[in-house]
Amino acid sequence: MSLLVLFGSFGLLVGLQVPIAIAMGFAGAAYLMLDPVFPTLIMVQRMARGIHSFPLLAIPLFILAGHLFNHAGIASRIFGFANALVGHIRGGLAHVNILASIIFAGMSGVAAADAAGLGAVEIRAMRKAGFSAPFSAAITAASAIIGPIVPPSVIMVLYAVMAQVSIAGMFLAGIVPGLLMGLLLMGTVYTMARSGRIEGSKQNRVSLRELATSFVAAGPAIAAPVLLVGGLLLGVATPTELGALTCIYAIVLGFSYRQLTARRLLAAFSETITSCGVILLLIAVGIPFGWIVAVNNLPAELSSFLTGLSDNPLIILAMINVGLLIAGAVMEAAAILLIAVPIVLPLVQSIGIDPVHFGVIVVLNLVIGVTTPPFGMILFIMMDIAEVRMSELVKAILPFYIPIFAVLILVILVPEITLFVPRLLGY
Repeated sequence: MSLLVLFGSFGLLVGLQVPIAIAMGFAGAAYLMLDPVFPTLIMVQRMARGIHSFPLLAIPLFILAGHLFNHAGIASRIFGFANALVGHIRGGLAHVNILASIIFAGMSGVAAADAAGLGAVEIRAMRKAGFSAPFSAAITAASAIIGPIVPPSVIMVLYAVMAQVSIAGMFLAGIVPGLLMGLLLMGTVYTMARSGRIEGSKQNRVSLRELATSFVAAGPAIAAPVLLVGGLLLGVATPTELGALTCIYAIVLGFSYRQLTARRLLAAFSETITSCGVILLLIAVGIPFGWIVAVNNLPAELSSFLTGLSDNPLIILAMINVGLLIAGAVMEAAAILLIAVPIVLPLVQSIGIDPVHFGVIVVLNLVIGVTTPPFGMILFIMMDIAEVRMSELVKAILPFYIPIFAVLILVILVPEITLFVPRLLGY
């Protein structure tokens, strides 16, 4: 009955379009007010303990770095280099879009920042080259979700703190899946271009001199993700420290490009405060919510129920994935993470699944959710930038679900895709 109060009040408030964080907080408070065992004060205590974590400091740092890079005017430089490198391949600027997103993903840990910052440049160029607005928005949305998979990733930091695994290990585990997703998206674009399903002006191959010029222009910006990944590989600093260094680098780069003014710097800080305020509130209310779930033994009961249906780890993972995908279509990713991880992590560990491997699976499910109607956040960003209707955008993005789900299935079936790099480096 007690858990019915928790989830019933939460579901009711979400259905009434109350913000997720407030709904979680009220649901936890309602449970404690009706529970005779625990005092209501314990909710505040759990909230304070939950956010008192040094690793969580990496989240505002990487969010700030993403906003700084957006205001530093590097999007056009990255796009220019990607254009010189792959713009001549059949499919043209669609390939450029994907490669630019992969590069930019190494600077920002939030898919929305990638979509909003680089997306405006990509869609404007693709429309000018003759690509349709729905297709331009669709490929931009599909490539933007690479951002939370490759390092840095805000959602991976949150998972690592909750699951008590290495943040650096999670970052390294996302490198291969992120690159694999980029390659499969480019393969899908090439196939569509060969079959005549997409149209856009064809570009000629640039000379080596032009390629070198574009590389020099974008080189300092490209160096940011290289230095970040290199720092992780060499172990010269913690992810939190690397986040701080990335912010400093972004500020120096922005002022050297003469793009980052004092006003834009303040705007980047303001945007970061807003983003972090939302995330911090979610974390604060999510910690007692997850604790209530744990003390009511729901993880053990769920484990008993699912293992009673099947003892095959792949079947259990498939059932968990279906639940995550459904939740991702209607809820915010961080909220799902805060609710689901305390419930399902003990189960997946009990059946022998590595928590780092499972973390990448969870992140893949959640990033798919931000591109899934009816509430996919990236879809709404793309609708605003490209000025297209939801129906047009969803129709255009359907082919790209094939490579996205292919990566998810491969990661589930072949754990070494995620675990090879971390294990090689001792994580």
